Amino acid sequence: MANERTAHILAPARDASVARAAIAAGADAIYIGGPAFGARQAAGNSVEDIAAVVRYAHKFGVQVLVTVNTLLTDDERKQAAALAWQLYHAGVDALIIQDMSLLSEDLPPIRLHASTQCDNRTVEQVLALQQAGFRRAVLARELSIQQIRAIREATVKACPEHPIELEVFVHGAICVCYSGRCFMSEVLMNRSANRGACAQMCRMAYDVLDADGQIIRDNEGQLLKQKYILSLKDMNRAAYLQELIDAGVSTLKIEGRLKDEAYVTNIVAYYRQLLDHGTRQDISYSFTPNPEKTFHRDETDYFLHGRTVGMASMHTPKSTGEKIGIVTSSRGRQIHVQLLPDIELHNGDGLCYANQGFQVNTVMPINGNSVSLTTFREEHVPVGTLLYRNTDSAFLKQIHARRRIPVTLSLRTTDDGFALRMIGERFEVEQEFAYPHTPAANAERARQTLDTQLRKLGDSDYLATQVELPEEDWFIPISVINEWRRTIVGIADNTVPARPADSPQVKMPAISAQDEQPLMTCKYCILHELGRCRKTTKKDLPEPKYLRLSNGTTVELRFNCKECEMTIHQVK
Repeated sequence: MANERTAHILAPARDASVARAAIAAGADAIYIGGPAFGARQAAGNSVEDIAAVVRYAHKFGVQVLVTVNTLLTDDERKQAAALAWQLYHAGVDALIIQDMSLLSEDLPPIRLHASTQCDNRTVEQVLALQQAGFRRAVLARELSIQQIRAIREATVKACPEHPIELEVFVHGAICVCYSGRCFMSEVLMNRSANRGACAQMCRMAYDVLDADGQIIRDNEGQLLKQKYILSLKDMNRAAYLQELIDAGVSTLKIEGRLKDEAYVTNIVAYYRQLLDHGTRQDISYSFTPNPEKTFHRDETDYFLHGRTVGMASMHTPKSTGEKIGIVTSSRGRQIHVQLLPDIELHNGDGLCYANQGFQVNTVMPINGNSVSLTTFREEHVPVGTLLYRNTDSAFLKQIHARRRIPVTLSLRTTDDGFALRMIGERFEVEQEFAYPHTPAANAERARQTLDTQLRKLGDSDYLATQVELPEEDWFIPISVINEWRRTIVGIADNTVPARPADSPQVKMPAISAQDEQPLMTCKYCILHELGRCRKTTKKDLPEPKYLRLSNGTTVELRFNCKECEMTIHQVK
């Protein structure tokens, strides 16, 4: 496994505390929103806060990317350019952008990454970005492994020495529409997804109507009434990491700039352990990572190996978590459940079914895997209902990760004392101390004491993987060694590693203009999801033609079977 290519883990950060959690869990880079133009209005951070995140992240060799990826008005371009300079001076490693008009402004010499909002799903698009000078393209979620490989081959052929880096999503929520081509929220709700104010139309419930406006039924005869037909399951490509890396992917991206510390810690730790096979010594966890234990809306690999049935989470857009058991009886506030193997419930757990949820008050064992639950209010849960746990109270209390920076501590003799040096991957600090040279009475014990005391880095951010001592054997009291160690740790804490030089010359890419856009353009297709694909199904079944919200707002579905795409349009 040592000769395998690898990739970086890019984690989301809602704010500084989540950024620190992501770093502790093992992220190689984090992406975070600035005070404006970050495509998530609820996840903005001041430049000062980002500068503090950068100082902390860079000690660990972790990069900080900032999203400046909304569409900009003419008046906003200069503000966005001014922000780019502020972020550059704050030490940020790269900017993620969508609006190409920003390239006409005076930008700092900083790496630019093309957001997935740029609709990066063709060889031609990514080649244009590479030619323009972008350092990375965030690929569309809908691409198959063959398409990713074809893009990598084309970009390497066009620029063998410095091909554009490829970043792909591997985990988290999925937009049903090609990123950057969703206008449904803007047109119907006056909230632009491309300006960070998405109303999440794809997470709403719809009636699925035929051409005559009648609600159609699924293949089991159930009416498709107020179903979350556009709400996709979350992505999970954990089983295909090496395949993605071998296809040319350099960055594995976790979605979730609105997620909390527990989610980010859990998911980053999960992918970190998969990539490293549990061999990292500088990162420790107090829990066993499990993606079903934090926000979990079931899962799909989403077109990576072709189109599959069951991409939508049709009954709820919320987190369902993990399956825990079947209801065997229910009366008032008491519910009996036959648990699945290896499931243990706790007081305070959150359980759910369909689009309903409740909290467990107490748990009492009955026999075998059967338990009796009491709830805080009466719950009318039908017998035979499959229950899920979307809040595992005990697991959430366990979530903690610690990461330390591997360093070498080197003690040497000077003319009037000693010098202690700390060497990390991206920094090196040294401090001299005046102290008499006193030969040790017991050389072996003196060297062992020095080695032991210098390694005691305690609650600091550092892990002494190697200690180098002078050839001479000196006696130095433990209290003195400890003071020197604390001094060098303090100096290291206040040292900001230099950002690698990068002066890209980026020009406006030649990307062709799009035709008039529908409300949504999707690779996901309701026909296929319902088992009524025109290419593969011979049955004469009613086709979905319209979607209707509970307030009566109706949109039209169109199917481009040649391109295997679905579009959504306003009803004229």
